[in-house]
Amino acid sequence: MKIRLGDLLVQNNLINDEQLKTALSEQRQSGRKLGATLIALNMVTEDQLLELLSTHLNVPLIKIDDYRVDPEAVKLLPEIQARRYRALVLDDKGDKLLVGMSDPGDINAVDDLSNRLPKPIEIAVVSETQLFAAYENFYRKTEEIASFAQELAEEYDDSQDFELNMGVDGEQETAVAKLLQSIFEDAVMAKASDIHIEPEEKQLRIRQRVDGQLQETIIPERNIAAALVLRLKLMSGLDISEKRLPQDGRAQIKIKGRVIDVRVSTMPVQAGESVVMRLLDQSQGILTLAQTGMPPSIVKRYRKLLQRPHGMILVTGPTGSGKTTTLYGSLSELNKPQSKIITVEDPVEYRLPRINQVQVNHKIDLTFSQVLRTTLRQDPDIIMVGEMRDKETVEIGLRGALTGHLVLSTLHTNDSISSAIRLLDMGAPGYLVASSLRAIIAQRLVRRICDNCVVDEEVSSEAYFWLKTLNEDISDITFKKGKGCQKCNHSGYRGRVGVFELLEMTEAMMTALKNNDTSAFSEAARVSPEYKPLAHSALLYAKEGITSIDEVLKLVEMVGDAQDQEHTEHTVEDDVPELLVPQPERGPSILKDSLSSDFSGSGLSLEDDS
Repeated sequence: MKIRLGDLLVQNNLINDEQLKTALSEQRQSGRKLGATLIALNMVTEDQLLELLSTHLNVPLIKIDDYRVDPEAVKLLPEIQARRYRALVLDDKGDKLLVGMSDPGDINAVDDLSNRLPKPIEIAVVSETQLFAAYENFYRKTEEIASFAQELAEEYDDSQDFELNMGVDGEQETAVAKLLQSIFEDAVMAKASDIHIEPEEKQLRIRQRVDGQLQETIIPERNIAAALVLRLKLMSGLDISEKRLPQDGRAQIKIKGRVIDVRVSTMPVQAGESVVMRLLDQSQGILTLAQTGMPPSIVKRYRKLLQRPHGMILVTGPTGSGKTTTLYGSLSELNKPQSKIITVEDPVEYRLPRINQVQVNHKIDLTFSQVLRTTLRQDPDIIMVGEMRDKETVEIGLRGALTGHLVLSTLHTNDSISSAIRLLDMGAPGYLVASSLRAIIAQRLVRRICDNCVVDEEVSSEAYFWLKTLNEDISDITFKKGKGCQKCNHSGYRGRVGVFELLEMTEAMMTALKNNDTSAFSEAARVSPEYKPLAHSALLYAKEGITSIDEVLKLVEMVGDAQDQEHTEHTVEDDVPELLVPQPERGPSILKDSLSSDFSGSGLSLEDDS
């Protein structure tokens, strides 16, 4: 005997008759299913509803996020039909298929699925929320990309030139446009920050950077690479006849109603031209300082620095550490009617109202230094320079800071201490650096633990040894990690958060810089009471369960190696301080070159947009 959902809920005392009447009335107006209506009205939770259906229908309740779904089984049901029936093929058990449904009581849907699928089916009840998330994860554009690539390869081979004069309606144009659209859509669905197109002798490699890690797709149709590159060059306003030199450009695309800015960089390689595209989602807006992950204590100090009328503030870190994101967050707070702000960028990434943004153009000799000279004659209050690349730009920026302007800029170094030393190394006079420089922020990105599959983590002996060197009390701390689930693609991580260190100049540091004494500067920086190295900041995130010990150790090791190399390669004797304490014996690789008396030589990695 079939029983209606509403009556079933009343029988199990999950709702009363009055609530059922209210829900039915709302359902008639909205047109939604009764279950969704009850959840929307907060009369029952989704979990309560799923457990009731599972018990009543005698079908298993499965959490998709925790279940290792078979991607090959998913393909047995096309996306259109999966969404129509609110279903997903979870697994192929040999003699039958396990199908998850948000409404297993829909007999018509069950019958249609039985007829469409090649094997008998076993029904399980699943969360509709998790179901839709799974659609985005599994029904990616991989198959579509492969199909369009094959279609394009059939129309275009190495013996022919790609038709440059072919109109928008041309077959080749249509095929390559469809292929690129699928590549961009797939990247946006995966929340990728970059797309790499890399031609090789026998294949085309397409890679996406997701949460700092590259994921790749191999396309055997290697001959379509030239058509793809050509199309991208046309989109981004590059010279299509120039294949011997690197080029940079930008384009704007629209994906699922979202405007995406694409920064395009081409480079000649052995098998053609490699293309890297950085995706900037303009619809997301600019992150505030707090949203970057900057701790409240650092935000408070940094905001005080931003209110100063003059001086230079540097944001430092390697490529992909989020320097530009921090600068834009700073500008958004400084953007007031009473302040004249001019930026010099390469390229301009986000367009801000009220701010005069200038893009450098090396083709016409419009360089950072040249624009910066003009900028100082434009009566600015605040100047943002995209990057300090050479001695001339550094000196102009420092003199601008000295003559009553607040100057913000970036520098590619590993930590805050080495940044000031780098300015001296670039040829800037010590007295000028000491007089102008006010503060340095060093930053990195660490991956966040997935909040859906977080579990306790037992600290390894190597990690415990490292933690003891920091004099940190970890006796009562339970560290976390992600065990891996569907939500995080079984990586254990989902998203990233910034790790920061802030070094404010003191009298002792300024005196050392004036004397070009880098050792004294480093020592003065390390003993500064408010200075906390990146290692300590990253460890704090691990203590709070935001990231894992493995992420912290990985970045500490990376920075230790980079600093060791920098010290070895430096040409000026005693110009770089001894940041790392030498160890009599090399320990495990995870600890290599990462130990310091106070860990001041450690820097960890926010995603820079350079």
